[in-house]
Amino acid sequence: MTTSASPPPKPGSLVQRSVVALALVTLFAAVCWADATAFLTARPGHWLVLVAIVFAVGGSHEVVRLAAARGVFLRPLLVPVATACLVCVPLAAHDAARSRMLGMDSLALAVSGVLAVMVVVEIATYRRETGALVRLVAGFATAAAIGLPLAFMMRLRLLPASSGPIALLPLASMLAVVKGGDVAAYLVGSRLGRNRMTPLLSPGKTWEGAVASLTTSCAIAWLFVEVVHGVPTRPLGGWLVYGLTIGTAGMLGDLSESLVKRELNAKDSGHSLGALGGFLDLLDATLLAAPAAWFLWVWSDLGM
Repeated sequence: MTTSASPPPKPGSLVQRSVVALALVTLFAAVCWADATAFLTARPGHWLVLVAIVFAVGGSHEVVRLAAARGVFLRPLLVPVATACLVCVPLAAHDAARSRMLGMDSLALAVSGVLAVMVVVEIATYRRETGALVRLVAGFATAAAIGLPLAFMMRLRLLPASSGPIALLPLASMLAVVKGGDVAAYLVGSRLGRNRMTPLLSPGKTWEGAVASLTTSCAIAWLFVEVVHGVPTRPLGGWLVYGLTIGTAGMLGDLSESLVKRELNAKDSGHSLGALGGFLDLLDATLLAAPAAWFLWVWSDLGM
């Protein structure tokens, strides 16, 4: 189906987005530097986990607020705390055992623990016709959907690569591939897009933007995998598989958040990040990309 092009961004909107994005990138780079250089004698991952916790709490709080506007009242304290706990599990397991596989086993156990706690809370506070089952399912889904991808990002940081800044390459490559593709899709789709991908779910997304996104993702993947040296392993399948897989997963993650927002009748998840929207608006593309990146790096590292 061919439609007219999307209207270009309002004057200044791209500038505002760029300013906020630059500020966030600078702040994140500073945290990465502190993490890579063991600033204040911190162990690997201990600085980055603070960022992950902020996004876990902020993103889950946004879901709680959006759900309440549609009559689904999640527990405003339990859901963010459960999400943050999932984020911290890989780091705790790594510090205790230094085993990436044990870390994921511990994460699976933590997911089961979160579900058990939420079930016990609903049992202890049960009242008829209060939507206990919907609240339980929605709360657990929120904690898992946000907490698990952030936990996979922590596992990417803790993969056995090299010491120093190069150890951040698996995590940095995933973020760069996803966000680079996201920016390309926005710029090309808003100006040259004609054929809409999902007119009802996300009218602004076009096939032209998708092609630009994947092309950019592959170019960034090539840069990280082939040009940057120092990591003893490469992701499974090389830069092309990595770029296509992570780029596609990023677009699907973006659409998954669009699905949630449409069902909850919201345009943005929030305004915590100014022109960029809320925490979920910045996190959405990594929801499926982080587990995919972890799989490609770990299975390559294991010699599969």
